[in-house]
Amino acid sequence: MAYRDLQAFIKALEKAGEIKRIKEPVSPYLEITEITDRVCKQYGPALLFENVPGYNIPVLTNAFGSFKRICMALGVKNLDELGEGILDFLQTEAPDSLIKKLKLLPKLKRLSNIFPKLVKKAPCQEVVLKGEEVDLSKFPILHCWPLDGGPFITLPLVFTKHPLTDVRNVGMYRMQVYDKTTTGMHWHPHKGGAQHYRVAEELGQRLEVAVAIGPDPVMTYAATAPLPEDIDEVMFAGFLRGEPVEMVKCLTVDQEVPASSQIVLEGYVEPGERRREGPFGDHTGYYSLPDDYPVFHITCITHRKDLIYPATIVGRPPQEDCYLAKATERLFLPLIKKQLPEIVDINLPIEGVFHNLAFIAIDKRYPGHAKKIMQAIWGLGQLSFTKIVVIFDKDVNVQDISEVLWRLGNNIDPKRDIVFVEGPVDALDHASPLPFLGSKMGIDATRKWPEEGFTRVWPPVIEMAPEVKEKINKIWQKLGIKIGE
Repeated sequence: MAYRDLQAFIKALEKAGEIKRIKEPVSPYLEITEITDRVCKQYGPALLFENVPGYNIPVLTNAFGSFKRICMALGVKNLDELGEGILDFLQTEAPDSLIKKLKLLPKLKRLSNIFPKLVKKAPCQEVVLKGEEVDLSKFPILHCWPLDGGPFITLPLVFTKHPLTDVRNVGMYRMQVYDKTTTGMHWHPHKGGAQHYRVAEELGQRLEVAVAIGPDPVMTYAATAPLPEDIDEVMFAGFLRGEPVEMVKCLTVDQEVPASSQIVLEGYVEPGERRREGPFGDHTGYYSLPDDYPVFHITCITHRKDLIYPATIVGRPPQEDCYLAKATERLFLPLIKKQLPEIVDINLPIEGVFHNLAFIAIDKRYPGHAKKIMQAIWGLGQLSFTKIVVIFDKDVNVQDISEVLWRLGNNIDPKRDIVFVEGPVDALDHASPLPFLGSKMGIDATRKWPEEGFTRVWPPVIEMAPEVKEKINKIWQKLGIKIGE
């Protein structure tokens, strides 16, 4: 069952022993970050800071910061369930019998629930601030790291519409607070919101924007998912929830936002207007450097009476955003396998901060197969930004970093097996020679075949005889060997 709002999710976390209430006074300037960062590094609980000096608003951090909590947020027992649900729909057959028709009913019901439901009255509009009342300083927005350019809203769901097609996009883009009524809008050129803004600029039009902070956890996740350009994130959230997302019309702009949100910022971005944004301590573990970005002007703020301010801390991994990324990895694996069925598994390791490393196991079927998969990965959406792609055989557990490094070190001849290409790179890649453009490396760590010019004998892996392993398993308890104590 989907959580109705963030408050319901917090109650579930409390019942599961997954949240810690902090009653000591803790400042939103650096202090909440330092505590949250220590907890993230120790794989600790979600944190609810109840005593934030200068504010009567609790601050929630690390809500998604473990595999257990991200599974709770998305309503699954494990992350692979997400992908299995998508794949189940993709493989739906036309019913040719009564039994098949009956089996199809639950799928049709779930499909009918993906469409958002418009409501007239919403918790997010219990308090309305307009004119002189618009003031971002009323909220405990975090200044996360010492060199940050200012406080940043770090969990915003930014709603825009394509100026010509009216297609909605929901993305998560950090927002530096400049003053009471303006923020930066950190739109990377590859993102959907940036495309809407580009079209608006070409037309010389103002782009209306709404920002929702703290809706239900599934909607928050959906805003981070790398969906195809014309797929509505709100409908995607409805599919994952199994229930429609309740939406409400904004008061001053032509946008709809999740009714359960904690805070909604309504406003616009002017064509051609830029302002220096950053630095910002980013998920790469380095500061992203200052640059010029569009400016968001706020005309109206609405919020709940019982609001909680959710924030995420990003920085050197592991951090909370790593688990959101792992959810995406598992969710989209079946979709990737539909296009590339030879792929067995993918691991985007947390230390690779999403776009630096991909370990891929394949069912190798012909010479050069590994290199074909590398090229295919660099042609797939946000996977195109992956700097290093390493391809292994299907019997390699790419989720086991120890095995990955062992196989990598043993199975490659660098001159033969390493490929370099050039193409688009992530906006946060500070090592590339040019912004947004750089090189990528593919490594073929599969066993080499004679058809690939390998004339030597590939040695077998050391394995104990199965009958010996079975015998030792049976007598292991009697041996009395204590391990790990």
